[in-house]
Amino acid sequence: MNYSTIKFNDIANGEGVRTSLFVSGCTHHCKHCFNPETWDFNYGKVFDKETEDKIILSLAPNYVNGLTLLGGEPMEPANQKGLLPFVKRVKEMYPNKTIWCYTGYLFDEELLRPSRARTPWTDEFLTYIDILVDGEFKIDLKDITLRFKGSSNQRIIDVQQSLKQNKVILSPYNEKRNINIKSTK
Repeated sequence: MNYSTIKFNDIANGEGVRTSLFVSGCTHHCKHCFNPETWDFNYGKVFDKETEDKIILSLAPNYVNGLTLLGGEPMEPANQKGLLPFVKRVKEMYPNKTIWCYTGYLFDEELLRPSRARTPWTDEFLTYIDILVDGEFKIDLKDITLRFKGSSNQRIIDVQQSLKQNKVILSPYNEKRNINIKSTK
């Protein structure tokens, strides 16, 4: 598995301060994707033990809330296989830190049911994810007042509650944020 970049002390991709890993490889090819270079599975650098260790170390400070997985597409079958041992390691070392994952695949329709995204690793992978932002970015539904997502079709899902209750449980992060624009006149 390859990755395009790692953002340390990221405050844009999930709650609080996070380390964000942008994996390579995506078959969605959303129109107006903010990261189209990551569609190529061979783009960037190899995600190796040294890179894993660097991310693990970056999560140690108390002010870091957790890890965010983006892309590309973390839930592409090859990426699930590559990320599973890593997210397991993160949760074992930092059980109180959250893991967020952004995916174009729909949680209840593509990750929990037979589809090309559902793999032998999907169920276990999801047990380590706290928040899943699902759904492809759609430019015609873009809304800058949304928290932690780009278009109104996307959902911010509490994965662990959803798995326990066997239905989609949305996170409170789905609410719009209040944006006050002051006139300079």
